[in-house]
Amino acid sequence: MKTHLYFYILLLLLCSCSPKNKTAQYTVDQFYKNINTTLGTFSQDESKILISSNESGIYNLYEISLTDGIKRQVTNSTVESFYAAGYVPGTSQMLYSADKGGNENSHLFLLNEDGTTVDLTPGEKEKAGFAGWSKDKKSLYFLSNKRDPSYLDLYKARISEWTPEMIYQNNEGINITAWSADENYYALEEAITTSENLLYLFNRGKNQTLELSDPASPGYYRASDFSDDGNYFYYMTDAGKEFIYLVQYEIKTGIRETLYETNWDVTGSYLSENENYMVITINEDGKNTVIVKDNISGSDISLPQFPDGDILSVSISDNENKMLLRVGTSKAPGNTFYYNMETGELKKMTETLNPEINPEDLVQAEVIRYKSFDEIVIPAIFYKPLNVSMKNRVPALVYVHGGPGGQTRMGFNAEVQCLVNHGYAVLGVNNRGSSGYGKTFFKMDDRNHGDKDLKDCIWGKKWLQSLDYIDPDRIGIMGGSYGGYMTMAAMTFTPDEFKAGVNLFGVTNWIRTLKSIPPDWEANRKALYAELGDPYSEDSSRLFQISPLFHASRVKNPVLVLQGANDVRVLQVESDEIVAAIKKNNVPVEYVIFPDEGHGFRKKSNEITSMEQILKFLDEYLKSAGN
Repeated sequence: MKTHLYFYILLLLLCSCSPKNKTAQYTVDQFYKNINTTLGTFSQDESKILISSNESGIYNLYEISLTDGIKRQVTNSTVESFYAAGYVPGTSQMLYSADKGGNENSHLFLLNEDGTTVDLTPGEKEKAGFAGWSKDKKSLYFLSNKRDPSYLDLYKARISEWTPEMIYQNNEGINITAWSADENYYALEEAITTSENLLYLFNRGKNQTLELSDPASPGYYRASDFSDDGNYFYYMTDAGKEFIYLVQYEIKTGIRETLYETNWDVTGSYLSENENYMVITINEDGKNTVIVKDNISGSDISLPQFPDGDILSVSISDNENKMLLRVGTSKAPGNTFYYNMETGELKKMTETLNPEINPEDLVQAEVIRYKSFDEIVIPAIFYKPLNVSMKNRVPALVYVHGGPGGQTRMGFNAEVQCLVNHGYAVLGVNNRGSSGYGKTFFKMDDRNHGDKDLKDCIWGKKWLQSLDYIDPDRIGIMGGSYGGYMTMAAMTFTPDEFKAGVNLFGVTNWIRTLKSIPPDWEANRKALYAELGDPYSEDSSRLFQISPLFHASRVKNPVLVLQGANDVRVLQVESDEIVAAIKKNNVPVEYVIFPDEGHGFRKKSNEITSMEQILKFLDEYLKSAGN
């Protein structure tokens, strides 16, 4: 009897020492059954919200009842993504935008109550963007380049008539970014570099333009909002400071007051419909922080708490008694919550994580920092696979964001979570030049791409190699757009550092890319040239030196390239030529072109194909390397 008891106790001890739950591995298809949605807008009676969701496989419009949560699919597109702008005031009509195959020439469409649609911006090569509703809710504002492909003008169209009237003509390529309710004051921004611009206030009644930026203290300026009475203008700047802060400017007196400042960048602000509240968003170490200020009391209002997520954005109803909250976490796509500010009622309106996936099988992103070659501290987002150890070492990837000037953030990334779930550690490097860490850090890669920013990625690899559960000989690099460039720069200029590279629509020839900037980017072209180099000048010599295409003979390790055929930012020829050049080296190179995509992949079927190709490639050339 004692012997049986001994073995029973031993069995219990063994069971308690083993993992309670083995991490499940999910298919690519399961990861892309997750749903991505937009925050949403309230209907006029505030009984429903309108969102965009890709649950059908492509973005369509959906209406959700706030009373019972019933969701109705409004549009049924199978070809192009439809993005909701909102309900047309005073009607049940809806406004949405869509382009063709990712060509970025978005049009605005009116969806009538009977289901018919009208293209409100029908120019063949026109690019138009929703810019809001007039204060009296009788007119639509939108920006369009139909007059001149290089410049966006501001138009106004009366609801029900929809005849556009130009109210600001942009002749100098100075972007119009905000205007007062009476249409007398206009905020204009002129890009100088990607980190410096000028801010102007144009008085239409007096035909006068006043520069608000300080020539003695150059920096970043961005318009935010006007008060309804036209007395105050709000903007964000980092002038004289390291981080972006919020300023109130009194138009009559010229008095400026700093409204909000912290040791992170303020990324946005707006006033609620009746100006009782001001919403402020902050980029705090790779994730959003949202503050809602009561303009009457001056205090911050209390928002619901989400232990397993962060509030990413807020939309306040016109009656100012309801909110939509977008809540996110690195373990699930963002969800929309409805919050009644008067009663405290809180409802979850969307379910974005595929129910087949247990969130406990996913990993929580972690902010880490490491020193680069020159002791500069590099922030990064790290995803550590579950159940790893010295005896179970895993391969890893250095993951590089888009840009230049982008940022890897803490939010959910299906691509990264899928990689981690399949046994890869992922380090999302925010190399010098990334946004969110102060203007000094942001400007550190100017005219230096492919050098110090690349070394930051290599030192990220070294940090990974210092971890006892990472296989130091199985580390690859991956990224899209600018991250794709960094991938090819690594594979070309430092061919022995990374065992494999995944290039998603990355720049490989800077001279051609900078010469082929889309016409509607004209206002920012000089700023890009200031940061990267002017391809029509002696800068072309340096651009040649940092372009992987011209040095592709040095590539020695396997590369996967994925490209959208309709990409207007990084042309398909960029990928065509680098693939052909690598093939001459007798190096394994795989290439997938998506004929119905642009700069980035929107259709779920294409996302699935892309991820399957990435996993297959990495499993063969990275995970199996040396085994």
